[in-house]
Amino acid sequence: MRPGLIVGPGDPTDRFTYWPVRIDEGGEVLAPGNPDHASQVIDQRDLTEWIVRLAENGVKGDFNATGPGTRMSMLEMLAGCRAVTSTPVSLTWVPESFLDEQKVRIWSELPAWAPGDPLTYVSVARAVAAGLTYRPFAVTALDTLEWDKRRPAAERAKRAAGLPREKEATLLAEWKKRRA
Repeated sequence: MRPGLIVGPGDPTDRFTYWPVRIDEGGEVLAPGNPDHASQVIDQRDLTEWIVRLAENGVKGDFNATGPGTRMSMLEMLAGCRAVTSTPVSLTWVPESFLDEQKVRIWSELPAWAPGDPLTYVSVARAVAAGLTYRPFAVTALDTLEWDKRRPAAERAKRAAGLPREKEATLLAEWKKRRA
């Protein structure tokens, strides 16, 4: 079983939680790299339910168990997060080279995104053929956002991943200055 990034309500790593929460906060959001960059995540509920079905049916094998079932770009992932909130938000796409130069830490400050070939996509065809199914991405984003809102304030204030707002503002200002 090669699950990739496991996300959804209850995820203590906040590696995906950052995005629906940040987009729900609104305003200008730093979006990393190329909008067409592939993003693969799997809702922990989909993964868990599928593993139970495999075990119950005695299915064995090696599987890439990530999601969604078809290629999703970073733009589509962020749009899916945007779809579950009515807060006005704008995405400012900042190139990978700038983020690297500014020493932005992937996975910890910009989670669910990794630099590199934007077209890289791990096939999940074998897992889908073995019964892996996916809930709509918007459901994962909304459920994650609602779960986060129920967390204690002290826990939300110390999320395990995500770009601090002050650093995001500084990066956006520097990026705009260079583009002027």
